[in-house]
Amino acid sequence: MNAVTHALGFAENDLRRLAGARSYERGLAYLSAISRLEIGDETITAIVDGSNTYQVELTEDEDSGLSGWCDCPYGQEGNFCKHCVAVGLAVLGQAESVPQQRSAAASRTRLLDGWLESRTQEELLALVREQLADDRDLRRRLELRAAAAGEDTGVVRERVLSLLDTRPFARYGYVEYADAHAYGRQAAEAVTALRALTASGRSADAVEVAREALQSLGRAYGEIDDSDGLVGDVATRLAEAHLEACQTARPDPVETAEWLVPYLLNEANDTTDIDLFDYREVLGDPGLTRARALVVAAWRANPKGWAEKYLMEHALKADGDNVDALIAVHAADLAPSGRTHLVIARELEAAGRAGQALEWAERGLRETVAEWGPDDDLVNFVCERYEQAGRLADVVGVRQDLLRTRPSLAAYQHLRTAARAAGTWESAERTGALEALKAVAQPKKGRWYNGSVLVDALMDDDDLQAAWQAASGGYADEGQWLALADRIRDRQPANALNVYLRQIEPLRRQTGDSTYERLAELLLSARACHRLLGSEAEFASYLAALRADQKRKRKLMAILDQHGL
Repeated sequence: MNAVTHALGFAENDLRRLAGARSYERGLAYLSAISRLEIGDETITAIVDGSNTYQVELTEDEDSGLSGWCDCPYGQEGNFCKHCVAVGLAVLGQAESVPQQRSAAASRTRLLDGWLESRTQEELLALVREQLADDRDLRRRLELRAAAAGEDTGVVRERVLSLLDTRPFARYGYVEYADAHAYGRQAAEAVTALRALTASGRSADAVEVAREALQSLGRAYGEIDDSDGLVGDVATRLAEAHLEACQTARPDPVETAEWLVPYLLNEANDTTDIDLFDYREVLGDPGLTRARALVVAAWRANPKGWAEKYLMEHALKADGDNVDALIAVHAADLAPSGRTHLVIARELEAAGRAGQALEWAERGLRETVAEWGPDDDLVNFVCERYEQAGRLADVVGVRQDLLRTRPSLAAYQHLRTAARAAGTWESAERTGALEALKAVAQPKKGRWYNGSVLVDALMDDDDLQAAWQAASGGYADEGQWLALADRIRDRQPANALNVYLRQIEPLRRQTGDSTYERLAELLLSARACHRLLGSEAEFASYLAALRADQKRKRKLMAILDQHGL
């Protein structure tokens, strides 16, 4: 390591290792977008203009080495992003002057510290007031700290709710992705204020303000593009601050339950991961009894409500040994796919009631609405239990029904596996399965419609002759024709060649890199067929004519050259 690299502590290879090849290469394009680069004693900061303006900070540590932080979405996920790469490269570009810049930064820090320590209280207050007049964000943060440290809860409440107000960030009534990060950073200050309120001995006030804050953010969340989850994280931290305040203040347990359960039942408040039983210590026996009563009443009033059903299930599981009551909850709202039947079956099986579990699963197969199911996991559950009991013929029966009601290659494969295990595939089941697939896939004119499961199944069986006959009868789309041509090329090059040439023709009239690459692939396949047929000269003439016809497409000519065509 040379003297310059040692002074910095990192080199280009470190940037590439931290960022990965893709982010490193993209970072090269941002060197000209860097401004306000400052090399401090321990940190390096800069502004990078991308799709937005981002703040970047690089830190060097003797033990852990170089690390980077950026407030772009990718950087906030903990990644060393392209903006960090750009700043690192910019610093390496002036590496010789870094020791002097760091020395100057350390001197400025010492000078500032000494100057501040020499000021009187009055002078420092004047300085802070001067900054507050120019920096609204700093003023807002300090106002909130002052309110949290004081005794006027109304001021804290008003300030917290204003921090959660989306209107200053909403364009056309909606907080777009570009503004969500700024809103999230502001909203996070509400969490700090609530925790400061609790820390100052006013946890009862913090409980009340936190309730309003949670409801306010819950109402607003649906109008925020929180693709990166930053605002959702703030909501989770608000919930944590509320629980912490409750654990300290010990509010009335029954009244707490009467607020908490309706809050959890309100779909507008599902932005947090609040768990009713996280409040077990706060609620105690009286609060838990009241909470359970409210949950039961809500579920009985609306047994198909998602929130009501979830809370009821959760309450029963928390109490333990309530399998029949839990099944009653599930049975009140059976999904048309059979998914709920499967949930019930698994609960019964876990309780040691395997016979009843299978009965519920079988009922699910019978009651499934055709366009919704049956759920694949339900089918697998029943078939696995039949196999364990040696009921192989019943497994075949289930797979037969599924193939007829919802034909697919996967259904055909499952039936084949089951029938082979039962010893009936070659003797009877295969013929019946193929006839069933043929019946649901009527031949059509043209080759650009969706293909048939029949052709896929025959190819999966490696019955290529039958697959070719089915394709020729109108049961294949172009994708299946091509797959079939690739499979038969070595044995039937003339047939495969016809498929390739047919697919080439429409591409002559199209443009675009993907089209040109596709055309080159088909030409390579056609050339392979001609070689097998011993007609290379014919292919050379065909290719020359195609190139002459397409010569104006310079990118196509370059791609053909790259492939040796």
